[in-house]
Amino acid sequence: YPCTMCDCGRYRKVVGQLDISVGKLGNAVKFVKNVVLGLRETEERYYLLVKEPKRFREALMNCKLRGGTLAMPKSTNTNRLMADYVSQAGLTRVYIGDGSSHVYADSTPLQGFASWSQEEELQPNTNSSCVELLSTGTWAHVECEATMFFICEFPKSRRRGGGREPGASASS
Repeated sequence: YPCTMCDCGRYRKVVGQLDISVGKLGNAVKFVKNVVLGLRETEERYYLLVKEPKRFREALMNCKLRGGTLAMPKSTNTNRLMADYVSQAGLTRVYIGDGSSHVYADSTPLQGFASWSQEEELQPNTNSSCVELLSTGTWAHVECEATMFFICEFPKSRRRGGGREPGASASS
C-alpha cells in the first residue's frame, strides 16, 4: 500500500504554494487597478478619473461607452475619496453627475447627501445646471458647455470572475 502520509504532506505543500501565488496575484491586480489604471474604489464601486476635456453631455456619453455613469458621490466618504482623487491628480475641479433636476446621472433622486458650497446653498446658480466637484470636496453649479475632466463610476460585479475592468473599452 502507498504511504498516504507522504502524499498528504506533498499536497499540503503544493496548496500552500498556490495560496502564496494567489495572494501575490491579488496584490498585482490591485497594483494594476490603482496605479496603472488609476482607479479608486469603495466596497461597491470603482471610480476612474478621465483626463480628457469634454463638455458635460460628452462626458456623460463617454462614461456610458465605458460601461459606467458619470460619478456622483452619495456619502461623505465617497465624496472625500473623489475629492482626494481630484486633488492628487493636481486638478481643482471635475464634472460629476447632473444636478439640474436634482437627480444623479443614474436617474436616482438626489437625497440624503449633498456637498454644495455655502454660496450655492445661499444663492443657487439656476442658470448653470451641471455640477462640478472641487478638490476641496464641495460641489458647485457650472455651465454645461465648459470643457473639463470628469470621473466615471462603475458598479462592482456581484459575481466573481467573468467581469472586465471598468473603463477599458472606450477611448475618446
